[in-house]
Amino acid sequence: MREDHLVTESRPSLDRLEAELLGGSRRYTRTEVAELAGVDIEQARTLWRALGFADIDDENVAFTDRDVEALRTVQSFVERGILDRSQQLSVTRAMGQALSRLAEWQVATLNETMGDNAPPTPDDATLAARELVPVMEGLIGYVWRRHLAATAGRIFAAGSPEQAAGPLTVGFADLVGFTSLTRNVGEEGLAGLIDRFEGIAYDVIAAAGGRVVKLVGDEVLFTADSAAVGADIAVTLAERVGADPDLPELRVGVACGPVVSRLGDVYGEPVNIASRLTSVARPGSVLVDRELAGALEGDDRWRLRRTPPRPVRGYTLLQGFRLRRAEDPEGARD
Repeated sequence: MREDHLVTESRPSLDRLEAELLGGSRRYTRTEVAELAGVDIEQARTLWRALGFADIDDENVAFTDRDVEALRTVQSFVERGILDRSQQLSVTRAMGQALSRLAEWQVATLNETMGDNAPPTPDDATLAARELVPVMEGLIGYVWRRHLAATAGRIFAAGSPEQAAGPLTVGFADLVGFTSLTRNVGEEGLAGLIDRFEGIAYDVIAAAGGRVVKLVGDEVLFTADSAAVGADIAVTLAERVGADPDLPELRVGVACGPVVSRLGDVYGEPVNIASRLTSVARPGSVLVDRELAGALEGDDRWRLRRTPPRPVRGYTLLQGFRLRRAEDPEGARD
């Protein structure tokens, strides 16, 4: 009873926080939103799920004017021939996935910062949201525009979208023994380790001109437009992580070939091979496939050593090559 009473008492504060974050108060049911936006209610329900939100009863007053505006905008892309129905759903799903993770991180970070002195209240959060949300909204728009410009530049530099979607260098890197390590550190220590790894990964990959496809806990998937850049990223990642006394060693697998890029992710045999090479790489080492080794042939910055073929999932025997910098003294003994 006491808990229910506290929730009831704090409801006005929670409503104010929600209205601040949503840009308005809840006014409409899903049926009303669909009617106002000129969208079939089943389509409205499908797009809502694609954004990653739980089902809401069609007669529940849960939506704002911004929901009407957003649904109307998404529908206009189809009506104007910019997207078909399938593409509309894919774009919606991709945006939901990306922004959901960003929102989780932002709220967690803000909660930690505000909780340094005392646990934040909904009213504290409302004041912070009023000040920070417009700033973050503008910053997200800026970063998005920058990534649009970079992606468009790559496509037009390649001459056509088909050429831009051609062969890529794909790399997997993961921390050795991370699962067992998590049993020996607390939540705060684990968060610190992940932050350090993510910081190194993003720094190294971006500085070299590669792209982070996804980063999940102890593993990062990256791509590069050339074999040389991919090799540099892989070796530099292993070096930087290996030099950090608080992180376990890194093992990296890299492959080269045609891939399919879809909704920010990549698919194809090079992705599978890079993953399998990572699984058999020794701690602190980089293994590359035959195609990447061939592309690096004649580049005196690198030293390659053939390793014994290994049976891995999906391949009877997978041939790998150990990659090191030419000036690496250990590489000179290969």
